[in-house]
Amino acid sequence: MFPSLYEGFGSPPLEAMACGAPVAASTAGSLPEVCGDAAVLFDAGDAAGIAAGVAEALDRSAELATRGLDWAARFTWDAAAERHEDAYRALGAGA
Repeated sequence: MFPSLYEGFGSPPLEAMACGAPVAASTAGSLPEVCGDAAVLFDAGDAAGIAAGVAEALDRSAELATRGLDWAARFTWDAAAERHEDAYRALGAGA
């Protein structure tokens, strides 16, 4: 469970997925993009929503563990470097 109110990237839930753990995370910041459909998302300001999200993640633990492993495998240092290079080239082309 990751009830963050703000996230710049969201490494902890991604690391949990890479370990095969089912994830329930808040909808704050970058977490929906980082977690994709491999986690249950909830509003961190809603205690009942958090409880429901955790219960759903536990109920779907086998499915989320498999999805999470596949999803986390997409986040590599090589992929991050390629995206940064693309961004720098696009910025340079606009100068």
